[in-house]
Amino acid sequence: MKKTILREKIEFKSAKDLIERAAEMYKGSCVYSFRKTPKDKDIVKIKYEQLREDVVSLSTEFLARGYKGKHITVVGKLTYSWILVYWASLVTGAVLVPLDPEWTAEDLADTISKSDSYTLFIGKEILSKIDVIKEKAGIEDITVLDEEGTIANNLYSLTASGKKRVENGDMSYYDNDPDPDVLSMIVFTSGTTGKGKGVMLTQTAVLSDLADVIPYVAFREKTIALLPAHHTYGSSVTILGQTSIGSEIYLSSGIKYIQKELKEQKPGHIVLVPLFLETFYRKIIANIKDQGKEKLVYNTIKMSNALRKIGIDRRRILFKAILDAFGGNTTMVISGGAPISQEMMDFFDGIGISVLNGYGITECAPIISVNHTKFAVKGSVGFPLSICDVIIKDPNEDNEGEICVKGPNVMLGYYKDEESTKNAFTEDGYFRTGDIGKFDKNGALFITGRIKNLIILSNGKNVYPEEIETELASVPGVLDIVVYEGQSKRGIEFNQIVAEIFP
Repeated sequence: MKKTILREKIEFKSAKDLIERAAEMYKGSCVYSFRKTPKDKDIVKIKYEQLREDVVSLSTEFLARGYKGKHITVVGKLTYSWILVYWASLVTGAVLVPLDPEWTAEDLADTISKSDSYTLFIGKEILSKIDVIKEKAGIEDITVLDEEGTIANNLYSLTASGKKRVENGDMSYYDNDPDPDVLSMIVFTSGTTGKGKGVMLTQTAVLSDLADVIPYVAFREKTIALLPAHHTYGSSVTILGQTSIGSEIYLSSGIKYIQKELKEQKPGHIVLVPLFLETFYRKIIANIKDQGKEKLVYNTIKMSNALRKIGIDRRRILFKAILDAFGGNTTMVISGGAPISQEMMDFFDGIGISVLNGYGITECAPIISVNHTKFAVKGSVGFPLSICDVIIKDPNEDNEGEICVKGPNVMLGYYKDEESTKNAFTEDGYFRTGDIGKFDKNGALFITGRIKNLIILSNGKNVYPEEIETELASVPGVLDIVVYEGQSKRGIEFNQIVAEIFP
């Protein structure tokens, strides 16, 4: 497989190296834009040099408060304040612990305690949980991420204090140079590898992962950030990856406002999970059905696809009305985090938006493979990153087996969980993803199931529920679906496959 490089690979040795070089390379350009509240007319724009100045100020305050080496929990929606805590934690040499703001107060308190966090940064929208967190986690050093709040400390006062220190000659930011190969982030995941495990990542893991993806994907100059900040996929791409290439990132006010924001901001590319993309897809299909244009649209796609084969691409003109719902400039969506219907991907490609499917897991910081803009293989999750050694462990007669990964992007282990860490690796040091997959002749990776979900029928046949779920999920009217093994009610002695459908 010939790799088409679209952008020169840029490697950063640390988050501090990235923020310094980005501020110089993209000086004068906007890095983040946002509304302070969803109803605000005015949009705040932060330039690259302003981001760097704010990071220097907050990092200086962090160092003065002794946060270097300490564990810092941040919990809240994705805002500029959240992003500053992310940057300052890495630059300072603290250990960032991002948590899901939708967790209960009890779960947050338990995880904060489990992570040995020294200080907490919390969004004003979840201050109602603070009393339970303080009592059960025993944490007193608390800062509100926003200007408002009942707690004296807020992020703006900390940043202002740090700025004064710098103006008075404090050089601690410049003198501090944390090791990028030591623990810098603990990400708690309740996903594919089990609930409540703290994945330990380094700066090198995340930065090397992103640097290896960017050259093969046609990122545009503007995007909208919609993914949750506590997910490695959302935070690393939004805060580190897109910043490293000079993108302008509009911070969405949430899924409720995304349709209006897309039309207003006109992003060139978007990073999503399949659920969000499916929502857009269903709305588009419902709309063209309501207008009685379903047959017309699909026939036009067929005609357009035929023209593309002879080098004529008219998609931006033919499907302008549909593309305008995304702002009119979107040409690419990067999707990861869950299986995605090929039918839906083909539809978007047909109207002029390429969907690049990828595969990752938090323990691999998080990207393992991704399809390339210039070469995507249908049904696959793309090609493993060059920094990764990806193997299929104990393949069966169909060359399927567990996907195992070794490389600088793989986690250090699970926080304070030696047994789980040991079980997560093979004897020769490969991380066991728990996912079943195979390679095709081009080297593209295909996910066929999960080890824990594998159903073995009485005739010895292996059934991967994910394959059936992906097929049935493409049926209009299906919101979600769960496939599992059930027992026949008719007294017949063989297994049956049950599909539970949520319309």
